[in-house]
Amino acid sequence: MSDSSPVRPAAVLDVWCELQCPDCHTALDDLRALRARYSDRLELRLRHFPLEKHKHAFAAAQAAEEAMAQGLGWPYVEAVLDRVAELDRRGEPFLVEVARELGLDAEEFDTALIDGRHILIVDADQAEGKAIGVTGTPTYVIGGERLDGGKSQEGLRERIEEIADRLLAEREV
Repeated sequence: MSDSSPVRPAAVLDVWCELQCPDCHTALDDLRALRARYSDRLELRLRHFPLEKHKHAFAAAQAAEEAMAQGLGWPYVEAVLDRVAELDRRGEPFLVEVARELGLDAEEFDTALIDGRHILIVDADQAEGKAIGVTGTPTYVIGGERLDGGKSQEGLRERIEEIADRLLAEREV
């Protein structure tokens, strides 16, 4: 195989997530393991599904989009999820503080939360999630199959790996 061959698109795992959700925090280890196993062959796409019961979830989804725009989306998501209880207590100032800790433009974060530039993305994700039957977080969609991690993470990584392996094998044929 020559270096000039076109790069095949990676399999895609949509991760319907909410940054104030303790179950999404629990799912981080699985996401990290999947990223380590597949590297760039599996694209993890953050999809927003803020739940009404968490008052800072919608702002956190917007903040995650700003982090994506500034090039550190997943590190930001992981940093916030690692401190869910702190987000619960402190709200938007905490979101800006995490941005600052990661070396992102915290002033731009603050402005993005005020001007709502990412609201449409969050709303669109939530609407799509509802349309495909997402009811809680985390929920995963890969290869057309929806896997609900909100009730239990048990066995989900293995199921995702089975589907990813199959999708990747099909693309190599």
